[in-house]
This record gives sequence, C-alpha cells and structure tokens, in this order.
Amino acid sequence: MSTTPIQASKSNELNRLLSTGECEGCNLVGVDLSGVHLVGVDLRNANLQGAILVNANLEGADLAGANLQGANFTAAFVSGTNFSNANLTQVNFTQAKLIDSEVAGAVLQDITLTDAEVFNTAISIGGEYSE
Repeated sequence: MSTTPIQASKSNELNRLLSTGECEGCNLVGVDLSGVHLVGVDLRNANLQGAILVNANLEGADLAGANLQGANFTAAFVSGTNFSNANLTQVNFTQAKLIDSEVAGAVLQDITLTDAEVFNTAISIGGEYSE
C-alpha cells in the first residue's frame, strides 16, 4: 500500500507534463516517453533518472538541472534542447540527433554516442569539454 501514493503522484505529474508541457521539478523516474513529442516542454530540475525517451522529440525542451542519469535517448531528436547543469551520467544517445543543444555545466560521464549525430553541441567522444 505504501507505494500507491507515489505511483499516483508520478501518474499525476506525467499527466500534467503531457497535457500542459510543464512539469518543473517533477519526479518521473523510469517513465516511458518513447515516441512522445515533447517539443518545448519545461522539465527543469525534474528527476528523469532511467527514463525511456526512445524516438522522442525534445526539440526546444528545457531540461536544465534535470537528473537524467541512465536515461535512454536512443534515436531521439534533441534540437535546441537545454541540458545546462543536468546530470547526463550514463545516458544513451545511440543514433540520436543532438543539434544546437546546451550542455554547459552538465555532468557528461559515461555517455553513449554510438552512431549519434552531434552538431553545434559541446559533446564529443573521448574527453572533457570546457569553454
């Protein structure tokens, strides 16, 4: 019984995200948003640890300060997305398109970029980036 309120809360937050495009600070750990259009959503400081965002469209999304540790962005469209100060540890960007996205201050450890297309985004294979 103790997990029901937590699941209900997560469900309410997910519904809020999908209906309004705003869910700042939401707890969406492990949520499956595969194929969802999240264009321009506000997920600042949200907890999306382990989230599944396969084939999602995150064009213009604001994920500043979000915890995305272990999230799966396989084949996602990530254009103009703000990842400033986000935790991107162990994020999977396999076959993703990362274009014009902001990663200043983000933790970029152990990310997977297999067959990813990265343009005008300060993410690279092998090494740290500093401005």
